Amino acid sequence: MIRLDGVVKDHAPGVRIGPLDIEIPAGGVTALIGPNGAGKSTMLTMIGRLLGMDAGAIEIAGYDITRTKSRDLAKIVSVLRQENHFVTRLTVRQLVAFGRYPHSKGRMTVDDERAVDEAIEFFQLGDLQTRYLDELSGGQRQRAYVAMVLCQQTEYLLLDEPLNNLDMKHSVQMMGHLRRAALELGRTVVIVLHDVNFAGHYADRICAMKDGRVIEFGTPEQIIDGEVLSRVFDTPVTCIDGPRGPLAVYY
Repeated sequence: MIRLDGVVKDHAPGVRIGPLDIEIPAGGVTALIGPNGAGKSTMLTMIGRLLGMDAGAIEIAGYDITRTKSRDLAKIVSVLRQENHFVTRLTVRQLVAFGRYPHSKGRMTVDDERAVDEAIEFFQLGDLQTRYLDELSGGQRQRAYVAMVLCQQTEYLLLDEPLNNLDMKHSVQMMGHLRRAALELGRTVVIVLHDVNFAGHYADRICAMKDGRVIEFGTPEQIIDGEVLSRVFDTPVTCIDGPRGPLAVYY
């Protein structure tokens, strides 16, 4: 479980995220949705301890993130941020292998190499593993980065807008991979998404944020609702019955 208790981040005078009070259960996929500036990425990066908080407490699997040593936290939670500053002369396999650093400290073992193989296979990167990152399409490169996070073999995966720069086909493929990671590998995936219909289709839970606060938290059936989404996004939204659940329509 991920628990936030009274978490606050003051970015500037009058710009505050929080207080945030939420419990995200272990297992499955939890999507963070909301308008730009709602605080989704800030909350995610605070959970991953990549950004400090000004008040409150965060626990992951019972560990207080402010008191847990970095080397121990890196075996519990892995984070993929929006900004990936990659080195172009890295191959896909070399990038994915970085996910093993908390375990190998740079000295790869047979078990580490096996974990790299499994992550590459899981994201169907076998034919690309010797290619350099600057030789890949945006979708291929994004898969490689998420494979690196998966290779860290943490129970909790935090992903900040992993569908950025992906077209519809590759977005569907990425969400399918993440859904499989939750179901088949038992990972807890927390993901920032802009497309509420992707959240409704692939997530087990949805956290809707607005103005730095958690407005709603529930199942897709509870959140993909015209009244709820209209209030969250300040624009009229109608929800219709789709073949696999409710779909939001903006007008």
